[in-house]
Amino acid sequence: MSEFEIVREYPQARPRVWRALTDPALVPRWTSTGRGGRPEGFAPEVGTRFRFVGRPVPGWDGIVRCEILAAEAPELLTFSWRNQETDPPSTVEYHLAETTTGTRLTYRHTGFRGAGGFFMARLLHRVRRRMLTEGFPEVLAASDW
Repeated sequence: MSEFEIVREYPQARPRVWRALTDPALVPRWTSTGRGGRPEGFAPEVGTRFRFVGRPVPGWDGIVRCEILAAEAPELLTFSWRNQETDPPSTVEYHLAETTTGTRLTYRHTGFRGAGGFFMARLLHRVRRRMLTEGFPEVLAASDW
């Protein structure tokens, strides 16, 4: 099984980082540095089924099917992740910890299976690293929300 983890520190307080992660109006602003994904039907409440809708590419319809597994504001958000309805789910976790200078965000994506999962983990790791290093800090620093 494959997995990856990305840890980033931001100077903003946890409530602001939590909002940037969970406000459906803000999410597309930082995910656009990757393939872009706007949440449809998202609410940080256990049991909520939602979709990330992005640009389709050959072999992928542009939709990620998800379900909230855990939500403890402003500390933890966990959801399942399926590229296709028939795929076994992988799991995404955001953990926010207070630091003396702001917030440490740990992003973990686990549960990739087989050779296809290995390659998907590599692809998503690169995309998520870019989002959390480039797009997310810009959204956090913006003064228009």
